Amino acid sequence: MSDTNTMTLNLKIWRQASTKDKGQIVDYVLEGVSPDMSFLEMIDMLNEQLVAKNDDPIAFDHDCREGICGMCSLMINGQAHGPEKATTTCQLHMRSFKDGDTIAIEPWRARAFPVLKDLMVDRSAFDKIIEAGGFVNVNTGNAQDANSILIPKENADLAMDAAACIGCGACVASCKNASAMLFVSAKISQLALLPQGEVEADQRALSMVEKMDELGFGNCTNEAECEASCPKDISISNIARMNRGFLKAAVSAKTK
Repeated sequence: MSDTNTMTLNLKIWRQASTKDKGQIVDYVLEGVSPDMSFLEMIDMLNEQLVAKNDDPIAFDHDCREGICGMCSLMINGQAHGPEKATTTCQLHMRSFKDGDTIAIEPWRARAFPVLKDLMVDRSAFDKIIEAGGFVNVNTGNAQDANSILIPKENADLAMDAAACIGCGACVASCKNASAMLFVSAKISQLALLPQGEVEADQRALSMVEKMDELGFGNCTNEAECEASCPKDISISNIARMNRGFLKAAVSAKTK
């Protein structure tokens, strides 16, 4: 490279015009990439060049670019969100790569996440799981004084850890079975661990797990790839908590 502060990269990017098209890997060479760029800024740079040549830019999901929204979901060299642990794609910087590297960029691969275009996938299946029970029903009116609701610190910490899930789908994409159990268990745990969620805990566990199965997500085989690829370090202990809650709810439902 002519500039010692920049890199030349060989990019292999999945291009697919629509859900019904077959799609293929297309090769690009991108010069002048700064190591201080984020991964998404690097794709922006490539898109600017494509637009200048009247070529179709690469479609990819993005929003906050602050590691909060979970939209920036890409498989980078076969790893969900790339090589850095607990890092979303938008927070991944090009300093994680070196001059001359070949980088393969693909969308999430799961039956429940159909490709819309290029690197964009339809993750509305997650929304449907939340609609099935990822909420609490409460009486409206003045809020209860928070200090009057006693919650053990351990439970509060575990609930907050589970609530850190941003619903990006990395757990599904990295699982050989395309299981959504880490996502679902996090959404169940964040409510099940708190008093506000106890009343509907049984129905929530039944409804959300049933919806997950209905949407075509696979089963968990305890290989922990989901935990390893999660950008928010969500623990698979949540899956054990969800399974206990589901079994308890199922038994309770049969005895009624």
